[in-house]
Amino acid sequence: MDVQAVGHSLIRPGQILIERGTVSAVSRWTQAIAEADGVCVVRLSPGVDPCELVAELRDQGHRASPNHVFAGQPLFFGGPASRPFPADPVKAKIGRERSGVTVALLDTGVAAHPWWAGSTWYGGLPEAAADAVQGAQAGHGTFIAGLLLRQAPESSLRVARVLDGDGLGDEAGVVRALRRLRQREQEGARPGDLAGGPHVLNLSFGGHTHDDQPSPLLADAVSALTETVVVACAGNTGSDRPFWPAALPGVIGVGALDAAEERRAPFSAHGSWIDAWARGEWLTSAYLRTGEFAGYASWSGTSFAAALVSGAIARAAADLPPHEAAQAVLKERQIPDLGAVVPATR
Repeated sequence: MDVQAVGHSLIRPGQILIERGTVSAVSRWTQAIAEADGVCVVRLSPGVDPCELVAELRDQGHRASPNHVFAGQPLFFGGPASRPFPADPVKAKIGRERSGVTVALLDTGVAAHPWWAGSTWYGGLPEAAADAVQGAQAGHGTFIAGLLLRQAPESSLRVARVLDGDGLGDEAGVVRALRRLRQREQEGARPGDLAGGPHVLNLSFGGHTHDDQPSPLLADAVSALTETVVVACAGNTGSDRPFWPAALPGVIGVGALDAAEERRAPFSAHGSWIDAWARGEWLTSAYLRTGEFAGYASWSGTSFAAALVSGAIARAAADLPPHEAAQAVLKERQIPDLGAVVPATR
């Protein structure tokens, strides 16, 4: 993936995102346009600065953004959050989707694993949703799926791949995936039905924007999922700089605690925009069968803290509407100076 650093953020060079109605406003700067799910990716003519053009378009009232790059396990801080480590097999009591709750997982995909062998949701996944097998972050989605299902063992997953094996994706791919979720929600018989939108959406990835402001297209796509609780990781930046989509209004941004669930993990982002905290150090979950890994790994990061929160909300949503379930989960425990804490299932 081509990546350019701009203002301590990452973007796709020479690209911006716009809505269909803005095409005529950018025509004189355009080399090519690709449209899908109502989102247009504009490839700019050589020499056009995407950030300057976006600022001009926004001044004119258009919804536009550079095509920001998102990472599933951003290695800004290093340490245990940087990579997975082989782990011994773990037995997990995962049910067969009896709760009726669905969790959407946008990530690197999900690989086959004994924990969900024979499950309806995995058997129905398209090949494109299988976890990437090559790259530094391959297995990220599988690891998160395991954490989700250990927290909510009777839930179903709905999987879409928006990150490659190196854990990288872009805003265009994420916004399109979110719009497809919204379309299914509108077509469903009722909110949360398998034909409609999910109860919970887990976004264990993110990044900074070029101006530290929310991207309008991403914000619109998230806010349109009115029946869904959206949970996102706060990032492994060790800073208070807003990390998107976790810092968006209406999104439950999740920071990482240490293994004792008492203090902020040193790699975790922090700040008033973070809504919940969960263990993010040395968690064990499902993983790929590759190299020295036999299907299990230990890993650290806010990505995995977010999965614990998503899973806890999904478990509570078996008895409560999703947003009420989220409120109930976030009231269970508080740590002074941090806020709501969601415990991991032992």
